[in-house]
Amino acid sequence: MPRPPARSPNLSTRQLRAFLALVELGSFTRAAAASHLSQPAFSALIQALEAELNTRLFDRDTRSVQLTAEGRLFETPARQLLGDFSAAVRELGDHVERRKGRVHVAALPSLAAGWLPAVFAEFRQAWPGIDLNLSDLLSDACIELVRSGKADFALASTGATQAGLTTQLLCTDRFHLVCRKDHPLAAEKVLTLKKLAAYPFIHMSRNSSVRQALDAALHPLQTHTVLEVDQLATVTGMVEAGIGISVVPALTLFHFERDNLVTRPLAIASLSRKIYAVRRQEGSLSVAAQALHDLVMDRMKTGQSGLQPKRRKPGKRQEPLGPQR
Repeated sequence: MPRPPARSPNLSTRQLRAFLALVELGSFTRAAAASHLSQPAFSALIQALEAELNTRLFDRDTRSVQLTAEGRLFETPARQLLGDFSAAVRELGDHVERRKGRVHVAALPSLAAGWLPAVFAEFRQAWPGIDLNLSDLLSDACIELVRSGKADFALASTGATQAGLTTQLLCTDRFHLVCRKDHPLAAEKVLTLKKLAAYPFIHMSRNSSVRQALDAALHPLQTHTVLEVDQLATVTGMVEAGIGISVVPALTLFHFERDNLVTRPLAIASLSRKIYAVRRQEGSLSVAAQALHDLVMDRMKTGQSGLQPKRRKPGKRQEPLGPQR
């Protein structure tokens, strides 16, 4: 009959440390003292180790303690095992204390370029050992990175519910008219969607959250679309050249800080987009990712976005952020 597979020994780091102390000191008395154990307790550790390994590791007499051939064979892997374990504990400790780590965030380009850099800079100052990875993509692509596990969390414009995902409202992003200073709408007292739709329009691409929010608000109005582009920098140049007007969210207004351009807020209730922090429902974030997620939420709550943040419930105390050693 075939022999059953050998049982894997159940070794402890205390046994390995005791073994190596005895190897180095060559005396049960000295090794027990160095291990802060009584001699009987220390001897019991060595005996338990030999029982687990099913072999004698030391030859003992009244004058000396010597490694057996099997003990010499075990010394190198014992040191390796203990070294690997210590390194693993140190590595884990570095991640828990945020001295090391990696976070991947997916974010709308408008957030990635305008608001997020200051948050990243603050985070890196607090925890310089953590590597940051950023994917600046449209909402659908951001969501897919989170869903596939490639990104820890996303900052995107999406529905309040997503299968398999948790969404937390960050802010409501209001929209603004962008036009030249000499455009008739620049001096218009009351701006309505009907008035805007009468002029040549420069649109973002149809798969952008900006365009989707604008189309929903305009329906059933039709705009005179002269250009449809992918980049906000292109919108800026085209509006500046007088080719048309555009409507963009507050998060993007830094693109339009030009001397011959004007931006005006649109007090139209139906025209807004909601920005969410999105993460997977199953599993928790790493310590590093949770720290950045918390910082993002805190900075948005405290109004450092220039937008309309999510309101906190009355009486809920805000916890301070920063390195928690």
